[in-house]
Formats: sequence, C-alpha cells, structure tokens
Amino acid sequence: MLGVESAIVSETRDPVELGVELLAHLEHGELSVADALDRIETVTTNPQVQREILDTAVMRGLIERENGVVRPRSQGSHVNFDSDVVVREGEFSCQRCGAAISTGHFVQFDGGELGPFGSTCIRKVLGRE
Repeated sequence: MLGVESAIVSETRDPVELGVELLAHLEHGELSVADALDRIETVTTNPQVQREILDTAVMRGLIERENGVVRPRSQGSHVNFDSDVVVREGEFSCQRCGAAISTGHFVQFDGGELGPFGSTCIRKVLGRE
C-alpha cells in the first residue's frame, strides 16, 4: 500500500518527464534497452508511454539508442543520494519490486518525485548495482 503522500504525488507527476529525467541520470556508460525499460517501468508499465519516454530522451539528445543499447550523452548528471533522495518512514510498497517497506526512498526530479523504493531497489533503479 502506498503512503498517502506518495499516492498524491503519483497522481500529479508527468510520467514522460519523470522517465526522461531518469534516463538522463543513468550512471552506466551503456545499458541494454531491456535494462532501460526495467528502470522506466518504475515510472509506467504502459508500453506506449515507455516508447514515448525513450523517443523523447533521444529527441532531446539525452541518450543515444542503437542496436538494442542505450547510452547517456551527458556525464556528471547522476542522482546525488545526499541531496536528490529523500527518505521517509511509513507504510509503503516498493515501486520496483512491490515489497512492503517501512522506509521509503524517493528521488526528487524536476518533473516530480519517483518512489518509494526500498534501499536495494533505489540503488538498482539508479544504476548503483
């Protein structure tokens, strides 16, 4: 079950902008489109919106997509855990794996907040593992 605050944020965020920002902050030099989609699924499971996220990120020059591989075009724009991730206590479900968690990690992007995630899933979504 999502916390009340998370549910409100989820209703007001633009999934395309959040997905594009997530791709713009990739920490890997490259990853497969499948791995990129795994991250995008934390924003939306709608295949049409997922394609729009990938296409928008390419169109804006944030990523290159070729032969099943996604490469970020900018360096040094990674999510900072100290300033870009907020930790809250409550009753949440991890947005990546669905597990019940009492500590939620939320990524703060210009387009909105992404989360909650458990401590392991936040690292996977951001490419730290």
